[in-house]
Amino acid sequence: MKTRHILAALSLSAMAWGAWAADAPVKVVAGVLVDGAGMTLYTFDKDTAASGKSACNGQCAINWPPLAAAATDTGSGDYSVITRDDGAKQWALKGKPLYLWIKDKKPGDQTGDGVNGAWTVAKP
Repeated sequence: MKTRHILAALSLSAMAWGAWAADAPVKVVAGVLVDGAGMTLYTFDKDTAASGKSACNGQCAINWPPLAAAATDTGSGDYSVITRDDGAKQWALKGKPLYLWIKDKKPGDQTGDGVNGAWTVAKP
C-alpha cells in the first residue's frame, strides 16, 4: 500500500516538473521570477517586447547574463526563445528577454532592481 502512494506522489512530482519545464526554466518566488537556482530575473527597459531581439550585448551581457535557452527550446504560453546577436538563445517573457544580474550573489537578492533606471525585477 505504501509503495503505491509513493509511486503516485513521484508520478505527480514528475508531471509538475514537466509542466514547469515545458515553458521555461523559471519559477515564481514571492511574486518574482527566478531561475532554477533561485536567482532573481530581470527585464531591460531598452528591449522592445516581441522584437525578438536583445538590446543588451557586449559588456552589458557580461553584467546582465541572458537567461540561456538550449538550441532545442521553443517556449510556449507567455515564454518564448529569442536569438541573440551572437547566435545564442535566450528566454523571454511576453516578448521581453530575461536576464540575471552579476551582483546578485545569493537566491533572493534583488540588487539589480532599478539599476540605471532601466532594469526591473521580472514578474509573471
